[in-house]
Amino acid sequence: MGLIDLGHEADPVLTRIVEEDKVKWWKKRNLRLLYLLLYPTCMGIEITSGFDSQMINGLQFIPKWNKYFGNTSSIVKGQVVWNVTGSLLGIISASYNLGAILAVPIVPWVAQKVGRRWSIFIGSCFQCVGAVIQCFSQNSGMYIVARMILGFGIVFCIVSGSAMLGELSYPKERPILTSMFNASWFVGSLIAAGIVVETAKIPSDWSWRLPSLLQACPSLVQIALIFFLPESPRYLISKDRREEAFDILCHYHAEGDRDSLFVKAEMVQIETTIKIELEASKLSWMDMVRTPGMRRRSFLAAAMGLYTQWSGNTLISFYLGSILVMIGYTDTYTKTMINLGNTAWSFINGTAIAIISPRYKRRTMFLTGAIGMLGVYLAWLIAVRYAVKALDAGTTNKAAGIAVLFFIYFYSPWYNIGNNALAYTYMVEIFPYAERSRGIAIEQFFVRGAGFFTTFINPIGMGAAKWKFLFMYIAMIICEILTIYFFYPETQGRTLEELAFLFEDEATAERATMAVEKEIHQGGDGPVERVEEIGEKGPTVGHGEKV
Repeated sequence: MGLIDLGHEADPVLTRIVEEDKVKWWKKRNLRLLYLLLYPTCMGIEITSGFDSQMINGLQFIPKWNKYFGNTSSIVKGQVVWNVTGSLLGIISASYNLGAILAVPIVPWVAQKVGRRWSIFIGSCFQCVGAVIQCFSQNSGMYIVARMILGFGIVFCIVSGSAMLGELSYPKERPILTSMFNASWFVGSLIAAGIVVETAKIPSDWSWRLPSLLQACPSLVQIALIFFLPESPRYLISKDRREEAFDILCHYHAEGDRDSLFVKAEMVQIETTIKIELEASKLSWMDMVRTPGMRRRSFLAAAMGLYTQWSGNTLISFYLGSILVMIGYTDTYTKTMINLGNTAWSFINGTAIAIISPRYKRRTMFLTGAIGMLGVYLAWLIAVRYAVKALDAGTTNKAAGIAVLFFIYFYSPWYNIGNNALAYTYMVEIFPYAERSRGIAIEQFFVRGAGFFTTFINPIGMGAAKWKFLFMYIAMIICEILTIYFFYPETQGRTLEELAFLFEDEATAERATMAVEKEIHQGGDGPVERVEEIGEKGPTVGHGEKV
């Protein structure tokens, strides 16, 4: 436990009802269909991000791409080798994140104005346009603009897709579904790695143009299927479309049973909580810093965004090729196969960890992952030092090179335990509905800002400091461990509404709890009544908060 109060949770009335439901989700026809639709439309969103990251990594192994955009050449083993290096490689890699940063201010407004589904549709259209321009780029400037358009679109999809997973799924499966959101990154990454291995054999510019075009495929799937998915019930309730919301909850959470006590209690909890939230919220960016509770949430979102990019993962995701050259691996085929193997391994452990990690306490998982990453980077630092020292002396240290490869592979499970598996699960849990889109957008701003910085600075830093550049990430991981220990609250085992007033006074949380208990004990035999009494005392969210 940290030195400051880490928040409190409401009485888990609805959670106890959920725990009594022993029927597995795959035995519920409607819920099964919902989850089958959620994968390609929402969970599959990060396939695009994974594809992009691995594609840029893999294209650095393709001679045609390096020659087309290359700004330097060198003689390696008697052959002229072109390279995209330094600031040009940095801006090509970072332009995706730059485009995403530009989208952050308007994405929450779009999501609240037109709904989660339309927001995903709009973002997917941007990404398709970006992929086509990227494929047919005639120069580096056009390529950079195309990647900015891709990045601009992805934020619409990530903010609404991650929120949709949390708001549509049944409470029992919600943590696993939101954890699988980031795990789909590895699906895209693995597909891209495999495609690049094959297209690298094409003796023309289509060796890099074809993967660039195929990046549009996940977005085309989302465009085709998104309107088969129901809208978020919480969004509908916020727009006073409660009957539509109730129909969706009945259909998917109670298999069509309109007399379900659980759905009636869930409906009351959502309505009550959203009404209390909206009393104090002006639905503006100022809400994110208006109260002590929201400032703490915004700080956590910023920290999460920074640490998901500044824990050393971007060094491997974008610049594995440069690292391999640093330790003596220069053959294109060898590098692509090492890259493919690491991607496949990350997919396997990332998917397994996404299923397992949400079952345990959030703080424990974040701390475990961060401490593991620190250990790996310290060991990697020692190994790469000896590998580079041998190469500088004109020899090779095979043992040190193999050790570096081992630690590169060993890094991904530790990163996936917290920063990958739980990032969006945690964001969905700590932000109440009224501010969820803005909260995730803040996280995305820092993800993309930190990603832009690291992808631009990494090639410059590695070129200037060589293996000593790893010290920067060691320092960042130490800061991450301290932040998790002192500031991350525990959120495991509660519904979203039970966590809505995590940092507010207990009286506010108790009002929502009492409304649910009233429905359970008095209103279970009749229709759900509209919540009108909530808020008689005026705005209370953010007042009387604990510090």
